[in-house]
Amino acid sequence: MVELTRSEKVRITRLRSSLLDWFKENGRDFPWRSPVATTYEKICVEVLLQRTRAETVAGLYPVFFDRYRDWDALAKAPIEELENTLKPIGLWKRRAIAINALATYATRCDGVFPSEHTELAKVPAVGQYVANAILLFQYGVASPLVDVNMARVLERYLRPRKLADIRHDPWLQEAAHWLVTCSDPVRVNWAMLDFAALTCRARNPSCHSCGFHSRCNFALKLKGGEVEASTR
Repeated sequence: MVELTRSEKVRITRLRSSLLDWFKENGRDFPWRSPVATTYEKICVEVLLQRTRAETVAGLYPVFFDRYRDWDALAKAPIEELENTLKPIGLWKRRAIAINALATYATRCDGVFPSEHTELAKVPAVGQYVANAILLFQYGVASPLVDVNMARVLERYLRPRKLADIRHDPWLQEAAHWLVTCSDPVRVNWAMLDFAALTCRARNPSCHSCGFHSRCNFALKLKGGEVEASTR
């Protein structure tokens, strides 16, 4: 891992606090965020959320978890049936195979996954993102759900990463881990993902109405460009 500068750590800590305040007023309400949602549901959802909008997964949620109430039911489901169930959210063939393989493993282990990254890497259908989700939801480990959305906010707020693959950029990974290292890493992850979806969007971000714009390098650069353009 790359060591963050003291300034970066301070800025990320402030961002975390601001995100949690923002989340109190603007956080989205999804069924997997309910206090009664099980660890099984939370981990499954993270598999379904990859490359899919949260609202789309929310629409499938009641049907999916009424039909597959635990790892065992999911493991026993025929692949063709899973494909049909998953069609509304796309990539159904790939998802059906992956989630069935994960469920088969989980059933053999009574739903208890390994608690170390080196061992999680050996589990079918578990990459960095799902491994972090398992550590976060099953073990309470402060692990970031790093996707393109979290990466976008951190890069805009601080600076661009150097490597194309977000999974392997050491600075980005360290920044994300610092962000969620607190007493409530789950809430911080959700706050960041909601902020990225609602305010710091990939296209047409709401910089002018964003409460972080005065501290965000991306917003400051945009403002500087506007000022420069207005003086021509």
